[in-house]
Amino acid sequence: MQLNEIKDNDGARKRKMRVGRGIGSGKGKTSGRGGKGQTARTGVRINGFEGGQTPIHRRLPKRGFNNYTRHEYEVVNLGAIQKAVDAGTLDASKPIDLAVLQASGLVRPAGTEVKLLAKGTLKAKITLTVDFASETAKAAVEKSGGKLTVSQPKAEKAAPAA
Repeated sequence: MQLNEIKDNDGARKRKMRVGRGIGSGKGKTSGRGGKGQTARTGVRINGFEGGQTPIHRRLPKRGFNNYTRHEYEVVNLGAIQKAVDAGTLDASKPIDLAVLQASGLVRPAGTEVKLLAKGTLKAKITLTVDFASETAKAAVEKSGGKLTVSQPKAEKAAPAA
């Protein structure tokens, strides 16, 4: 084989359709665009246009809003902590905080604040530090013989003096 003998495989390059070249081509006159009007021209968008009827984005009600002051935090349940202790990913004898929870996979690495909820049962005696905790979760940790420290964020600590 020589360089001058190299060619593409059959069907590798398809010729583009030449429009507007007579009725015999099958794409003559209007070039496959139909009749006159908006869609026959270039550069026109009619997405969402419903023929003069009020579009659906205007018919549907606009409800709700996005609260930009929303407080988001990672949620950890007591049952999940007990499961992690049983599996050996958490050591109940050492203090458990955000870094330990992230290392064990109970909290996503991006989460900065943790809230403890009382779903599930806790049998292990643990020392836990979280940002928020429900009252039932506090009672459950103390009932199991553990200790819970709640360190609320700075925005909640700075209460106005009366």
